[in-house]
Amino acid sequence: MHGDEATIRRILTELGDTWAVVGLSTNSRRAAYGVAGVLQRFGKRIVPVHPKAETVHGERGYASLADIPFEVDVVDVFVNSDLAGAVADEAVAKGAEAVWFQLGVVDEGAYDRTRAAGLDMVMDRCPAIEIPRLG
Repeated sequence: MHGDEATIRRILTELGDTWAVVGLSTNSRRAAYGVAGVLQRFGKRIVPVHPKAETVHGERGYASLADIPFEVDVVDVFVNSDLAGAVADEAVAKGAEAVWFQLGVVDEGAYDRTRAAGLDMVMDRCPAIEIPRLG
């Protein structure tokens, strides 16, 4: 498993509260939309990252991580596994503190590269499931 309880707790409670959500659009039927809403309810600032750069949940969107003109703490990844590694590399370049791959998003090489760069990482888990369990 990639993301022990201590790492999950650290990302959700100790790192900063600005979360770039890659793959977040205005499509309310997508998991990213619901998860972003949960993150907001728990005090996180969400930053939508999607090629359409749409405003979602009242937050301005950006076409890529590189386009965000401020620091992000966590990059939450809602893209297919074959695209996720490139996003993790962009998160490292952006200076994020952690990367979170959503349920079903797995890339062992990206996990290893991200951890080697000094970032916390969780893979194949969902923060909307984990955060309420922290109590």
